[in-house]
Amino acid sequence: MTIRTRRWNDARQPGDGFRLLVCRYRPRGVRKADETWDAWWKDLGPSIELHADAYGKRGRTIGWKEYRSRYLAEMAARRGLIEHLAERVRSGETLTLLCSSACAEESCCHRTLLKSLVERAVSR
Repeated sequence: MTIRTRRWNDARQPGDGFRLLVCRYRPRGVRKADETWDAWWKDLGPSIELHADAYGKRGRTIGWKEYRSRYLAEMAARRGLIEHLAERVRSGETLTLLCSSACAEESCCHRTLLKSLVERAVSR
């Protein structure tokens, strides 16, 4: 089972397989011809509200604990998408989950939470 995580602007690596952008918003200023991902599934990114709260656009900036809890709750409604990814991984495909170029702290990023969800789905 191979699931990787990177930022969308990280260079494609040998063996990355299917590179999936999982951000709510498509990166600005990137022409279609310059996209580094194979597909964009914005519904696997945080909701508009959670994204705004994470960046303090509606008041105080929320912490990782609250962000994590809310993101996981949102993904409970996305089980079908997660199961689809798990099936691809089960069939031997490598999956690379891509997030924002500004998201440098991989351990505090939804792409890492999503990776765990897909891994759990693969093992069921």
